[in-house]
Amino acid sequence: ATIFPFLIPSNFFAVVSLKNAANMVQSIRKNNALANECMQLASEVESALHQYAIINHDKFGKIFAYEINGFGSFNLMDDANVPSLLSLPYLNAVHQNDRLYLNTRKFVLSKNNPFFFKGTAGEGIGGPHAGLDMIWPLSIIMRGLTSSDSNEIKHCLQMLKHSNAGTGFMHESF
Repeated sequence: ATIFPFLIPSNFFAVVSLKNAANMVQSIRKNNALANECMQLASEVESALHQYAIINHDKFGKIFAYEINGFGSFNLMDDANVPSLLSLPYLNAVHQNDRLYLNTRKFVLSKNNPFFFKGTAGEGIGGPHAGLDMIWPLSIIMRGLTSSDSNEIKHCLQMLKHSNAGTGFMHESF
């Protein structure tokens, strides 16, 4: 369930997927017309993302919203699933050093994100579908994969190691 109809991480993923589809259609089928249609739609969605999905946050500056309605309303949060705002560099939707992404990353990994939780075993993002205080290891994995800071990556690995409740298996959430 969503609050607003335009889920920003999914739209970024659609842009990447359409560009990939255009390359495949061109390379494999030599279908220029379909490749051009894919690229035109990707460009249209990408332009809309930059026009409507960027919010000026008082604390973090310009960041990506999680959801928008296209009329100025937005939902600021992130969810542990992929695609997510945190996962955008992993999906090749943005560069991991992009200023807008870095501002968004600071937001989603803070108490300002209503689904960022801290506990004794770690900290990470959950989501409205899992309930409050339920960290998903997937968000810790994505945090590590999208970081360029070796200390942060090590911290993510330690949290994953300590979150298995002695079972040696990773849980869907903790």
